[in-house]
Amino acid sequence: MSNLQRFDVGPRISQIATHNGVAYLAGQIPSDMSADVHGQTTQVLNAIDALLVRVGTDKTHILRAEIFLADISDFAQMNAAWDEWVPAGHAPPRATVEARLAMPEIKVEIVVTAAVRAG
Repeated sequence: MSNLQRFDVGPRISQIATHNGVAYLAGQIPSDMSADVHGQTTQVLNAIDALLVRVGTDKTHILRAEIFLADISDFAQMNAAWDEWVPAGHAPPRATVEARLAMPEIKVEIVVTAAVRAG
């Protein structure tokens, strides 16, 4: 267990945990909840980028992504932001579902698991 690390530990959740070369991110939500789903998705993806960098990896090492949409009819707008973000040839396995999110203003939440680069 000595290689288990937690980052940004709060009373309820940690933003990241790493173990055995894998980074597990908490669900990321937008900071500006007044944005449309494309804008919220872009914010969330930028937050994911920043968290991955903190543990020495990046979006090309994502092993799995789980996307939660408050309204599945926003799927195309979310995908537009996703397609702008994900590097060609590095699209990870992904699931997208409609879910009731923690606050009604949140349109998207994304969870990723990523390999941490060796070195």
